[in-house]
Amino acid sequence: MAKQQKKRKICYSGIGGQAVLEGIMMKNGDRYSVGVRKPDGEIEVVEDTFPGILSGLALKKIPFVRGIFMFIDSLTLGMRALNYSADFYEEEEERAVRYEKDPRAEKKGGEKAAEVLVMIFAFVLAIGLFVILPTWVASLLENIVQRPGLRALIEGLLRLLVFVLYIAGIGLMKDIKRLYGYHGAEHKCINCLETGHELTVRNVMRASRFHRRCGTSFLVFVVLISVILFFFIRVDHLGLRLLTRILLIPVVAGISYEVLRLAGRYDNWLIRLVSAPGIWVQHLTTREPDEQMAEVAIAAVEKVFDWKQYLETAFPELTEEEEAEEQAELSDQFFKMNDEEEEEE
Repeated sequence: MAKQQKKRKICYSGIGGQAVLEGIMMKNGDRYSVGVRKPDGEIEVVEDTFPGILSGLALKKIPFVRGIFMFIDSLTLGMRALNYSADFYEEEEERAVRYEKDPRAEKKGGEKAAEVLVMIFAFVLAIGLFVILPTWVASLLENIVQRPGLRALIEGLLRLLVFVLYIAGIGLMKDIKRLYGYHGAEHKCINCLETGHELTVRNVMRASRFHRRCGTSFLVFVVLISVILFFFIRVDHLGLRLLTRILLIPVVAGISYEVLRLAGRYDNWLIRLVSAPGIWVQHLTTREPDEQMAEVAIAAVEKVFDWKQYLETAFPELTEEEEAEEQAELSDQFFKMNDEEEEEE
């Protein structure tokens, strides 16, 4: 009788990340790193700390409240990492002056103010596209669709449609395609670790590019939960309806964060069902990376995370011999989705 293979568990690592311009940001607790493939082909990785706006406060542990602050922290750190990576691709003379002594040199007050304005503009644009526009379009159907519940569902479907079209649209841009590739490398790197595989380019490339704790899944949860919430919260006046939608954004974000948190820590049929819409949309926000992208992801992880110690602690049950025997079968099981996609392409 053939030896029965042990089922490889998926173990939460706590690592999270984000794709940036020609690179990846990885975060572990308060520490984060940004790895960038420079124009000369070399990888540069910097490390820093980001405690967040709730550092040391009890609010950080209160469910459904912490989510909105975590979201703000994610946007803030993401913008910081994105700006850092973009600096490598500005005019060489400008960068040489700014970073002559320190690659993390402080920017001028005007530049920081510009970054804040960009974040505000992005937030306002998001509210306009994904909150105001679907609500306004649905209001035009009041004379055609008499039932408020049906109009609420139409509004939700419009919101989801705008979101998907936006993601698919920007994905046609060359730079965004590269960004989506690094997004895939980030997911592959984390999946490789959380299934107990050593962090090598080969293992990372064979891992899945989809992950349940992805920011894309969070945004999908925001859209879907808003559909459910707004179905029960109905306001006749259009102005008040729009105001209600905007004021309830923190509530929706708080609920979405808790759902995402559960999805990242547990693995059962219900979690897989709930996570399915986010995984589907990740087909649009991630692409298969190349090996150079995987190298950047590994370099970023190693700067803030002792993955060897993690594997010894999280996966102590497998001996080296057992690991070697089941490596191929476990990889085939876990990476089956990737292989099928490559055949379709």
